[in-house]
Amino acid sequence: MAKATIFECAVLDLGKINSESGNITVIENNDFPFEVKRVFYLYDIAGGESRGAHAHKACHQFLVAASGSFEVTLDDGRYKRQIFLNRPNIGLHIPPGVWASEVNFSSGAICLVFASHHYDERDYIRDYSAYLDYIKHD
Repeated sequence: MAKATIFECAVLDLGKINSESGNITVIENNDFPFEVKRVFYLYDIAGGESRGAHAHKACHQFLVAASGSFEVTLDDGRYKRQIFLNRPNIGLHIPPGVWASEVNFSSGAICLVFASHHYDERDYIRDYSAYLDYIKHD
């Protein structure tokens, strides 16, 4: 399987319905370039802290700053890119094969994640040196 590059990561607008009583964003499975099989969220992360720092072999992820803000550092072993997420109607698609780290969380931030696969530890590459070896052997 060919490894993705940071240029295949995409920021997508999920849309927003405005109302005097508040806004709503509707998310359906066909909004993603993959079928969602798992949803989880990160919260209670101290301001300025980081999470993630791994790549997936097969799993796609879509990240949304449901509350607050954070940055996502994307790395494909050749290029790096930083994406700032701070609106609950905007998300970032990260295909498999891209190293991603969520950094600089604001206090009270919530990172909502939609994933294409159920949790499987064998799909994770958590060591950056192992990641570089993995992408070299494509």
